[in-house]
Formats: sequence, C-alpha cells, structure tokens
Amino acid sequence: MKSCRFSVFFAAVCLLLLAGGTSHLSAQLKIGYINSNKVLETFKEALDVKKQLKELNAQWEEEARNMQKEIQELQEQLESQSLLLSEVRKTQKQQEIQNLYLKYQQFLQEKWNPQGGAAVKKEVELIQPVYDKINVAIKKIGAADGYQYIFDIVAGNILYAAEDQPDLTDRLLEELNKGLPADEKTN
Repeated sequence: MKSCRFSVFFAAVCLLLLAGGTSHLSAQLKIGYINSNKVLETFKEALDVKKQLKELNAQWEEEARNMQKEIQELQEQLESQSLLLSEVRKTQKQQEIQNLYLKYQQFLQEKWNPQGGAAVKKEVELIQPVYDKINVAIKKIGAADGYQYIFDIVAGNILYAAEDQPDLTDRLLEELNKGLPADEKTN
C-alpha cells in the first residue's frame, strides 16, 4: 500500500516537472513537511484530548472490573451453596450469572468496539477540532510563506527529504500555540 502511495506521489511530481520544464518549475516549487506525531505529542490541546480519553477509559475499565468482580462473586457463591440449593434455584443462579456475563460482554462491545464503540466515537469527537486547528495553521503557513506542498512525513508520503528542505513542525507548533497563555505553551 505504501509503495502504491509512493508511486502515485512520484508520478505526480514527475508529471509536474515534465509539464512545466524542470528548471522553471523547480525554481518556483516550494515544498515543506511536518511531523504530525511530534505535533500531537507536543501541542497542548492534543495532549488535553489524550488526557480526557485516558480518564474516560480508566472510568470504563473500572466499571468493567466491577462487573467482572460481581460475576466472579456470584460464581463463587453458587459453588459454595450448590449442595444446599434446589435444581430450580441453581438454574436461576446460573441464568443470573449468564445474564450478567452477557451484559458485561455487551458493555465491552459498546465501549471498545473498533467499528464505532463509544471510545472511538469520543476520540473522533474530541480530536476533530484539534485536527481542524492544525489544518488551518498548516494552510496559513503555506499561504504566508508560499509553499505549494506541505507533506506529513508520518503519513508515509515522503521517503526522502533533502537536508535543505524545511521542517515546518516547529513553525506549526508556534502557530498553534499563539494566543495560549505562557504556562499552557508546550515546546
């Protein structure tokens, strides 16, 4: 898949070079890149989102542990009382345990299903405004400094960057941190 992306990228760059003449286009073409991992690991708002998600997941994990504990206690109770219980009462207790186990499984699916669980939905809800802010800042830097292309090296779009190619990651972080109180800035 990465090879395919590289091929498309390489073909597009070659086509641009051929269409405009190598010397003319290369003199005008201004390309920069960012490291989105560094941005997300450094930008205060992204870190706040990670913290919120971590706290929410910890809360859900505690709920899941409590459910597991309740199931285990009922199983132990059933085992210790099994000789004293009638078959009807044993069946009722087993059904109660099974229902709690199904409820536990449903809880896990609702919270951590990769295809639309609450954790995924909450992450998208919280991180999208951060991505929007990052994209606005990238466009602002690109327009202000005359970049035709700004790539993300993490996305696999760049396999090589020459030493003289500008890394705009720090500039992007400066732009994102504008207006934040000094104690909230992270570099």
